[in-house]
Amino acid sequence: MSKDSLVRDVAMQMRLLQQSFDAFDEAAAGRLGLNRTDLRALDLVLANDGPLSAGELTRALKVSPAATTTVIDRLERAGLVTRTRDAENRRRVLVTATDAARAVEQDIYLPVGAAGAQALGRYNKEQLATILDFLLTARQVQEDQTARVSMIPAPPLGH
Repeated sequence: MSKDSLVRDVAMQMRLLQQSFDAFDEAAAGRLGLNRTDLRALDLVLANDGPLSAGELTRALKVSPAATTTVIDRLERAGLVTRTRDAENRRRVLVTATDAARAVEQDIYLPVGAAGAQALGRYNKEQLATILDFLLTARQVQEDQTARVSMIPAPPLGH
C-alpha cells in the first residue's frame, strides 16, 4: 500500500472516529435528557478537580455569559451541578459537580476510559509514543483549522 493510500485511509478513519464520538455524545446526552452544550459543560465541570467559575465555563464553551447561565440552570435542575457564590468575590459564581454527576461519570464515561486503556494495551511503548504524537499533531491541526474557519467572513444573509 502506498503512503498516499495510507494517508487517505487514516483520514477516513479519523472522520469515522469523529462520527463515533458524536454518536456517543448524542447517546449520552439523550440518556441524561441534556443537549450537547449541556453535556460539554458537564464534562468540563467533571474534569475540574474543584469548582469551576461561570466565567471559566463561558470561555471554555465559547458561548455568551447568558447562554452559560442557561446551561448552568439546566444542569442544576437535572441535579448534576450546584451553583454557589465565591466567598471572596460575591459576583463570582462557582459551579461544582454533584454526587449525581459523579455517578453519571462512573456509569457512562469511566467505562469508555477503561475500554480504551484495555485496547491500548496491545501496543508497545514506542507505538504508544507514536500514537500520542499523532493525536497531539491531529489536535493541533484541528485547532489551527478551527481558528482559520472562524476568520472566514460569513456569507451575506440569504445566500
